Amino acid sequence: MKTVLVAGASGYIGRYTTLEFHRRGYRVRAFVRSPDKLGKPGTGFAPAIDKAVDEVFTGDATKPETLYGVCDGVDIVFSSIGLTRTEPKRTWEAVDHIGNRNILDCAIRAKVRKFVYVSVFRPEDMPESSVVNAHEAFVQELRQSGIDYAVVRPNAYFPDMAQFLNIARKGVIFWLGDGSNKINPVHGADMAKVCVDAAEGPKREIDVGGPDMFTFRSLFELAFRTVGKQPRIIFLPLWSGEALLGLIRIFNPGLAGAAAFFVEVNKMDNAAPAYGSLRLENYFQEVIRQESVNPKP
Repeated sequence: MKTVLVAGASGYIGRYTTLEFHRRGYRVRAFVRSPDKLGKPGTGFAPAIDKAVDEVFTGDATKPETLYGVCDGVDIVFSSIGLTRTEPKRTWEAVDHIGNRNILDCAIRAKVRKFVYVSVFRPEDMPESSVVNAHEAFVQELRQSGIDYAVVRPNAYFPDMAQFLNIARKGVIFWLGDGSNKINPVHGADMAKVCVDAAEGPKREIDVGGPDMFTFRSLFELAFRTVGKQPRIIFLPLWSGEALLGLIRIFNPGLAGAAAFFVEVNKMDNAAPAYGSLRLENYFQEVIRQESVNPKP
């Protein structure tokens, strides 16, 4: 039986990928900072995974002294470690780049066969984003490491899109551009199948989207329909986003990396090769159902 280390197992993609590796007969070692999270549901209705984990390794990727033995006896490393938002003393560079490099160093020493990493879609079109640059700095080191590898590049996940339900409830969505650029977000379970296929197959770089293609306009219209409101969408010129980003860089540099990612995503087409079968419309409906069952206080 092959052993896989899932780094970031308690995250959205880490949970589904843990389940998929387990389903395919792997022995799963989950690498997390907080083991108690494994027994609880995660972001975007991602399931608890404690029953799918054979071994838990507790550590912090940014602290090499906590990683001793993390890759010993491991055949494959899968990492979806990365910040979803900035934290005190934890930056994109420290986590997405250096943290993953620390795990890679352990994998090389342990003679791990393959390293699979989740990065970002079309990074060449987002050169001003520190989020993207941190991911891609690690990708470059992975390519040069000599270890067999695969880089999986999703364009967006379903929980990312759920934010538009909350905005639609407020009655109006403001967005940069004219809403014509495309995107086909992917569900975590469909993404997980691609990730495990990447671990088992020869492909080195894999762009991933979901089965349904939207323009941003049609995506927003779906959000309004789901919450039962008439669409009201105000599109702003791209230059206004650039101007605001310039101010953010001056007054809040820590926020600038995420803001640059948002601005640059709106300049590009986000259509990726389609995988899976799970539908965003059904996910939106599940969000509404869950909110009715478990209303916020």
